[in-house]
Amino acid sequence: MNWIDSHCHLDAQEFAADRDAVRSTARAAGVAACVIPAVEAGNFDAVRLLAHQHGDVYALGIHPMYTPQAQQADLQTLQTQLQLHRSDKRLVAVGEIGLDGFVPGLDMARQQLFYKAQLKLAQQHDLPVILHVRRSADLLLQGLRQTPVKGGIAHAFNGSLQQAQMFIDMGFKLGFGGALTYERALQLRRLAQSLPLEALVLETDAPDIPPHWLYVTAQQRGSGIAQGRNTPDQLPRIAQVLADLRGISKDKVQQATTDNVRQVLGL
Repeated sequence: MNWIDSHCHLDAQEFAADRDAVRSTARAAGVAACVIPAVEAGNFDAVRLLAHQHGDVYALGIHPMYTPQAQQADLQTLQTQLQLHRSDKRLVAVGEIGLDGFVPGLDMARQQLFYKAQLKLAQQHDLPVILHVRRSADLLLQGLRQTPVKGGIAHAFNGSLQQAQMFIDMGFKLGFGGALTYERALQLRRLAQSLPLEALVLETDAPDIPPHWLYVTAQQRGSGIAQGRNTPDQLPRIAQVLADLRGISKDKVQQATTDNVRQVLGL
């Protein structure tokens, strides 16, 4: 089976020691392609080079959690890079961009400034966007109504059914990953069961959001056990959870979610 991990931070420091091996293991597990989103101007080159090295694809953008240290000049850098690499078939989106209403102390006005500016760049370059959605769905949708873009992926989606439908109506697919594997994630599981299959894409968000079989409790971490590192080879096992929830075959999940990524990112 060939899978696409629609959100994988392969450039993350957590993979510094064994990055190539991590990607090789994922390929052996059937993950044919990873979408590698940037999070700040300083890693634009890294994600592009990694995508070319491993036959993957990438996105360029400034993550909302990096807006405190981001500068206005970084938006110009993004504009320049999008222009410079516009003919690069591996550049598929502007991302990871968006808003975070969960992390304390993040200036929402500053996040909005970067989000809206990057939507305009995506619109200008006719690219889809990869959105960070955390307690921010309504504000993100508001921005998209003001600056419509060529669809994209609402990564790690965990909003309401109504919000999900609004994203879908705007040409977005919704990303599901490790959080789906937790039995207590009742609302998320209901969404995964009730949304149309053609609206879903799979992701790991590696090294973040580990599935339940890699999760280490706070108590265990306190006694010195390290948190299990999430890796892109976990995608097929996450897919099995989605297949079981929907009562369909893993093959059907593979076909649909792969087609969905290809369609929304123009692969």
